[in-house]
Amino acid sequence: QRRNVYYIYIFSLCLHNPPKKPKGGLRTTHLISYFLIFLVALSFAYFAKALSGSYMKSTITQLERRFDIPSYLIGVIDGSFEIGNLLVIAFVSYFGAKLHRPKIIAMGCVLMSIGTFIIALPHFLIGRYEYETSVRWVENSTLSPAPCRAGLPAELTQDGKRPQEQSTDCESESNLSMWIYVLLGNVLRGIGETPVQPLGISYIDDFTTEENAALYIGCVQTISVVGPVFGYLLGSLCAKIYVDIGFVKMETITITPDDSRWVGAWWLGYLVAGVITLLSAIPFWFLPRSLPVPGPHFQRKDNDEQKGFIKDHPHLKKKYTADEHTGFIEMAKDFIPTLRTLLAHPVYLIYLCVTVIQLNSLIGMVTYKPKYIEQHFRQSASKANFLMGVINIPAVALGMFSGGLLMKRFKLNIMGAAKFAFSTSLIGYVLSMFFFAMSCENAKVAGVTLSYDKIDEISYDKHSLFTACNRDCVCSSNEWDPVCGENGITYLSPCLAGCSTSRSTGVHVFSNCSCIGVGGNLTANTGQCLEKDDCDSMFPYFLALSVITSFIISLGGTPGYMLLIRCIKPELKSLALGFHTLATRTLAGIPAPIYFGAIIDTTCLRWGQKKCGGIGACRIYNTTAYRIAYLGLTLSLRTVSFIICIPGFILLGRQLKKEEQDAIHALSNGGTELEALRKEECVILNSDQPLHTPENSTDRHTRL
Repeated sequence: QRRNVYYIYIFSLCLHNPPKKPKGGLRTTHLISYFLIFLVALSFAYFAKALSGSYMKSTITQLERRFDIPSYLIGVIDGSFEIGNLLVIAFVSYFGAKLHRPKIIAMGCVLMSIGTFIIALPHFLIGRYEYETSVRWVENSTLSPAPCRAGLPAELTQDGKRPQEQSTDCESESNLSMWIYVLLGNVLRGIGETPVQPLGISYIDDFTTEENAALYIGCVQTISVVGPVFGYLLGSLCAKIYVDIGFVKMETITITPDDSRWVGAWWLGYLVAGVITLLSAIPFWFLPRSLPVPGPHFQRKDNDEQKGFIKDHPHLKKKYTADEHTGFIEMAKDFIPTLRTLLAHPVYLIYLCVTVIQLNSLIGMVTYKPKYIEQHFRQSASKANFLMGVINIPAVALGMFSGGLLMKRFKLNIMGAAKFAFSTSLIGYVLSMFFFAMSCENAKVAGVTLSYDKIDEISYDKHSLFTACNRDCVCSSNEWDPVCGENGITYLSPCLAGCSTSRSTGVHVFSNCSCIGVGGNLTANTGQCLEKDDCDSMFPYFLALSVITSFIISLGGTPGYMLLIRCIKPELKSLALGFHTLATRTLAGIPAPIYFGAIIDTTCLRWGQKKCGGIGACRIYNTTAYRIAYLGLTLSLRTVSFIICIPGFILLGRQLKKEEQDAIHALSNGGTELEALRKEECVILNSDQPLHTPENSTDRHTRL
């Protein structure tokens, strides 16, 4: 009799609160399919944006030479991507989390694609690339005028150029301001990339268990690191191709990819990246706004694998779901209080400061690392990009994926993830100090790094270029048309080498050079001397150490990212991710390439000169000063971040201790209430009173 009364009681509760049907009528298998499609689509979007971003960094030296601009201005162009993020990131992260996230991501991918195409646009609007050379004075001839010319000073300007040639040159140079299109296209790329990370990561975290979220996010980030591999490989391929391929006869090009005046087909890679980014937007248009909650009759059939995707699984009790019926005005009113709550979180603020400082170091280092390899170890741009893509980036990808697996394997909590990320970063910091010992000597350039008498010295004086052997020649001190003498020394131009004759037989050779050898009877070839025995022996060690440090530092990438997600309340997750992206882009992504480039510019020994006056791109650097400035700034920033981590660990420990105490208190209160409900049920079953009304049953069910 008591059992029958209990069954009637349960039946009455079911009649009053029947189980809801799944929204949209989707089965559990459909939910899993949708989630997998979203996971693959987001990974491809990460791949596309990472490919175009890394390709941008691989073309830094190409853009410098093509538009004749210094490194700090290239830093402005590179940082313009973050400016685009800054414009919309806060609103996209907050309002986008409450709207249709997949479609917003799709629109962002389309904008990224358009911006990438705009970056390539200047190539089709400006004229052909013209580099400084003394070989192409007379076309269709094997003989060229003598480089060392005796002329009247009245016929030439101070730079050794005829006045009538300057007006024509200045008209063509006005087209070089079209680098602004590159900047604007990069801004649009930044705007389009905004929703991909915060909305994509929060979407994954909303519909997976906590123990699987780290693995899925680690997979996505690993794919995003694979993107730069192809980006740098694409940059390496395009750097080998001459910028005006198909529009000029390659027989007339007298420079090679090893020359500091060489410009590759930088525009070609942007067209490829734009198409790939456009394709990544397609799947998001067909995904649902959110994954519906399956009913109990479906949950009974779920296996363990399916439960990893189901939102109502017991492990997902703390997941936050946005209210689909919230109005725009209500969301806007709640924005400022929510942001104030987020910024009042001490652990979040400490984490934000640490990541901003470390990303300043990381972004500055990665942006100019190919250029560092080019200038310090005297490698071509194509080889530098190839090595970055094949050796360095895969180590980062493997490290990030391994970090996610280790976090899942050892089930690291928040404090464990923080200690793991700190330890890997500290080990990488110590190993990075050995880069200072891997040095190369400055290139031997007459009048710049050594005098014409072969006495080592660093010179910033133009007059040091002129000596007795070239005094009778009318030469420009600003001209950069390097030739390599038989004595293994580079001269800034054939004229400054005192060469009196030249001939072209497939290879351009200058002879009777008065500054080369005794008696001036030696020859010189076009291009800089490639004597780099000291660098060739040191370069493999540099690559090996670079791979090891990149792998160790990237091990802490995924645990550090999960620390960001877990240290805040679930309802603040999307806003926290968005504001974190906003802060890092604003305080690291924008300024780091600019001030790194400005500091690198201070180590320049010889600047290129624009035809209408003013400095252009740097032709040769002081490699010792370059190494100290580049590595010293990188490690100094990371030192500051380690100091800030100390109060961060203290605050995190206090927060975890407080949460543990609150959980114990809530558990004890919940146990007391549950015991009271059990006693009440016993009274009902043992009494002869009639079954309670549905209102009382509903209240009792709610309390239970």
